[in-house]
Amino acid sequence: MTSRARVLTQYDALLLLSFGGPEGPDDVIPFLENVTRGRNIPRARLEEVGEHYFLFGGVSPINRLCRDLKSAIEADFAAHDIDLPVYWGNRNWTPYLADTVRQMQADGVRRAAAFVTSAYSGFSTNDQYLNDIARARAEVPDAPEIDKLPVYCDRPGFIEPFVDATKDALSRLPEGARLVFTAHSVPLAQPNRDLYAEELYAAARTVAQKAAPGTPWDLVYQSRSGPPTQPWLEPQITEHLEKLRGEGVRAVAVVPIGFVSDHMEVKYDLDVEAADLAADLGIAFARAATPGTDPRFAALPRHLLGETE
Repeated sequence: MTSRARVLTQYDALLLLSFGGPEGPDDVIPFLENVTRGRNIPRARLEEVGEHYFLFGGVSPINRLCRDLKSAIEADFAAHDIDLPVYWGNRNWTPYLADTVRQMQADGVRRAAAFVTSAYSGFSTNDQYLNDIARARAEVPDAPEIDKLPVYCDRPGFIEPFVDATKDALSRLPEGARLVFTAHSVPLAQPNRDLYAEELYAAARTVAQKAAPGTPWDLVYQSRSGPPTQPWLEPQITEHLEKLRGEGVRAVAVVPIGFVSDHMEVKYDLDVEAADLAADLGIAFARAATPGTDPRFAALPRHLLGETE
């Protein structure tokens, strides 16, 4: 048995765990109802957000991106002689996590490691996935044990793809561009909000130092969805772009450091909303790619599994 195989003997499967998204127009409102269940979000607000999805045919890119990432992880495993099946389950849409756990149990899986499509600590980015795992296991008799792999916002497999993507974005802009790192905002009252913000800052600082030493940079937020009376992490990217224009900034490279793939919050909130505002303000705008299926990112589960030996 090779040393690589020994690392993985305590697990007999990898679970790719993600958020989920609609795959057709009829899925959009039911999906948003799943996401907001228990939060008393008005129907009108759901329909407003739904329009973002309808701009893309009612399809979120996230499920396709998860399929692609699953294939990339499987290819990485195969290239390193790791015989470990990869399953995929979602929080808010098919394939639902409980259904995936049920399939894992039927296939004889006894203990799995979970790799989630969120790199950070915090409630919605880490703790809620732990709750999802516990709830899904409770629905499946004799469910396999599932250990969530550690957060990976500081790992090279996450950082280095962003470094290269940031360099590429800057190369498409005139000299003097400012770096703007962005992540999903969360309510100030959310548990572990401070740790989430600290990790985001550290990741952004590392990418900025590696990609463009000395270039001014900012960390901002996007995609807030709560009522105006509820304080969230700020500033929002749209407000920040207006501020930068007032300061004479003429070009920005936007780096979605809070995301691992180009799903709807990236494709709409940045590529449409923020990009359109930048154009109106006369600011040249380039958006850096997310890690997606970069081989370095696809290798992260293997490296994280190695740390659990």
